[in-house]
Amino acid sequence: MHERNMLEDLVAVSPGMEIWWDSSPVILANWYKKMLAKAEAAHQEILKAQFARMYDARDPMGQLFRGVTTNPPLSLQAIKDDPPRWQAEADKILKEHDGLDTEGLFWELYKQVVKQGSDMFLPLFEASGHKEGFLSGQCDPRSAFDKDAMLAQAHELHALNPNVMIKVPGTKEGYDVIEALTAEGIATNNTLTFILPQLMDCARSVRRGLEKAKANGVDLSNWRSVITHMEARYGDLGGLREAGAEKGIEVTEGDVRLAELAIFKKAYRLVKEGGYQSKMLSCSLRLGPVVDGKTRIWHLEEKAGADIVVTCPPPLIDELINFPTPEDITFEADRISVDPPKEVMDKLMRIPYFERAYEVDGYTRDEYNTHPALVKTAEAFSKATNEMVAFAGSCLAPAAS
Repeated sequence: MHERNMLEDLVAVSPGMEIWWDSSPVILANWYKKMLAKAEAAHQEILKAQFARMYDARDPMGQLFRGVTTNPPLSLQAIKDDPPRWQAEADKILKEHDGLDTEGLFWELYKQVVKQGSDMFLPLFEASGHKEGFLSGQCDPRSAFDKDAMLAQAHELHALNPNVMIKVPGTKEGYDVIEALTAEGIATNNTLTFILPQLMDCARSVRRGLEKAKANGVDLSNWRSVITHMEARYGDLGGLREAGAEKGIEVTEGDVRLAELAIFKKAYRLVKEGGYQSKMLSCSLRLGPVVDGKTRIWHLEEKAGADIVVTCPPPLIDELINFPTPEDITFEADRISVDPPKEVMDKLMRIPYFERAYEVDGYTRDEYNTHPALVKTAEAFSKATNEMVAFAGSCLAPAAS
């Protein structure tokens, strides 16, 4: 095991890159314990040193994690990680709020997960002059197509802490919400985003919101914007291989990863060239493909040198820490500016599913809500939200009896 993990090596060649923790920070201590418990004895001291560098409340400016992304599925994981803790939180909430029903308790519990996680990153937020240390709190996925509901939820989440960034879906309604929140000086993270039209729609919506905020003298000192690209969810969940097969085109694992990277790299270039004040965020990353018998990590390798956010869930960090052949992975400076091979792009552009995703005007805003990757992701997030609601219901049952 190397003294430094791959994420540290990636940041070293990528000025401006930020690594974010893609889960609730409240699970960090338990995650450390689980990782150490399964590690070889010879590796435990190295791991302890790496963990100390990932999050350090005493030296926040020196830590690896510069922010946090969460959503209801990740908040559900936090609750499952320590049910007694959250049962106690539910009991406390019920004593403070008379007459809460199951949905009401769910929402208050969810806000507590966001509040406690954002508390942990307030030291970095303050030390960085309010530029880093944000935690993304997501609007209820079941409200992804309801503008008014999302705005109301966003204001509640924003009130929890100054470093709470509102995660808003890339639906037709979501971009109106992002523009409105930006005009109020509220930080946003655009999620459920898979295609270039969405990514650039967000950049333009943020720009319009900023123009309104500045015209109205709105305080922007706590404001920030990131635009998420859910990469593997576009390629795997959305059905790129199946779309290729319909055209008689075989799409390999490498082709899928390069298709996702092509969209991300084009968005990164356009955001930079356009002078937009949003920062691209890369998520839903996977190991692979296997090339000449060796496993690569193109989702990371191809972003070396990028001024972006890379958010990593615990399972991915586990895979990177325990990657069997780290010597096979190198990070080349400015790899982000290298386009995918022409022969791969020529093949991908024969597939309408990719061709439209790669063009700035490939989809209208009215079409976002029916994109297969968005539909499937929204359904998965809503299911996890309902599971969290069920936990709230289980907490209510003892109180009722």
